[in-house]
Amino acid sequence: MTGQADRIDEIVTADARRLVDIFKDLHRNPELGFAEVRTARTIAQALGNLGMTVTSGIGGTGVVAVLANGPGPVVMYRADMDALRVPEATGLDYASSNPALGHMCGHDAHVTWMLGLAKVLTETTDSWSGTAVLIGQPAEELITGAKAMVDAGLYDVAPRPDAFLAMHTAPVPVGMVAAVGGERMAGTDQLDIVFHGVGGHGSMPQLTRDPVLMAAQAVMQFQSIVSRSVTPGEIAVLTVGSLQAGSTYNVIPDRAQLQVNLRWFNPEVRDTLLTGIRAICAGIARSFGVDEDQLPEITLAGGATPLVNDTALTERVATALGDLLGKDNVVRQLPALTGSEDCHLLKGPHLDMPLTYLLVGVADPQVYAQSAERGQLFPYTPHAPDYVVDLSAIPLGTKIAARAMLELLTPGRF
Repeated sequence: MTGQADRIDEIVTADARRLVDIFKDLHRNPELGFAEVRTARTIAQALGNLGMTVTSGIGGTGVVAVLANGPGPVVMYRADMDALRVPEATGLDYASSNPALGHMCGHDAHVTWMLGLAKVLTETTDSWSGTAVLIGQPAEELITGAKAMVDAGLYDVAPRPDAFLAMHTAPVPVGMVAAVGGERMAGTDQLDIVFHGVGGHGSMPQLTRDPVLMAAQAVMQFQSIVSRSVTPGEIAVLTVGSLQAGSTYNVIPDRAQLQVNLRWFNPEVRDTLLTGIRAICAGIARSFGVDEDQLPEITLAGGATPLVNDTALTERVATALGDLLGKDNVVRQLPALTGSEDCHLLKGPHLDMPLTYLLVGVADPQVYAQSAERGQLFPYTPHAPDYVVDLSAIPLGTKIAARAMLELLTPGRF
């Protein structure tokens, strides 16, 4: 593999300036889930120019590119594309041009790594055999993009993969990778909850049924579900990310909406959370005298099961990356995270497809060390306004993706 590793290094090093420019451009132009029109076009054009068979518009803005190179395994690689409704506060000279949106989770890096990986694949066809399937996935943050692509016919344009690889940025030093088998990420659900009331003048609350107060009580009571209904030792997270109601000072509105996020590993815990939420919402509404036909509406707006890495596949990739980064820089044991993903839903009906999902360090090592000295776990966290992907992580992340992908595109290993 030494010769192949040298070729990867040579190709990516020569391509580094282009990749950094692509990353900066994507970072300046963030797009929300299912609105990644510009990002998807960038992916489709870049992969099409490399000679791949490209299909766009799968599941809205999803992109599928196929590169067939003789007999051998079919390996799928996914990069999610969407940004967040989080204003950027990094101060970078290539910061988001949209004051309301930002790539505060590193999906711009994910796309760039995939485009760099594609160039490596097309320039090393004499050293691998099989079929590469590259996916530009929309709406990961909404936890609906992967399912949308499958439902829209992903496997009508792509062959069934023998293995599946995905990577995500992590706020640990550049040069480190976590490749850990087993259960890695929590299951999640997104809930929209609408309380209905009777609106009126703020000076006469006795004539209203105040949905703002109902929603506020629900926010407080929800916390009792985790503390009093979930078995101690089980992991359960219930977060209210949004409470929206009304438009001015002295008007009690007739509706209030909560957006709630759940995290869980045990399906029984999920059931407990959902049952508790329904009971609390209905109970509060009834206590305010809300009619039975106006009880709160609870809509599941997206979700995913826990992400599980195939142990054998992950160990194989970890060993290959140890040769690239040094064994000490490949973390093979790490507690499962309460973060969530939907990439494994790209498996669709092929539930036995082995997956390895890697966490790739993107923090400046010096910045990370300084934060550690201050007693901080990380210098910044995903979804925070100050989340930064150090530019040195762009070429190195591409090398990691390429090394892992070429390891899996070895005939006779599946």
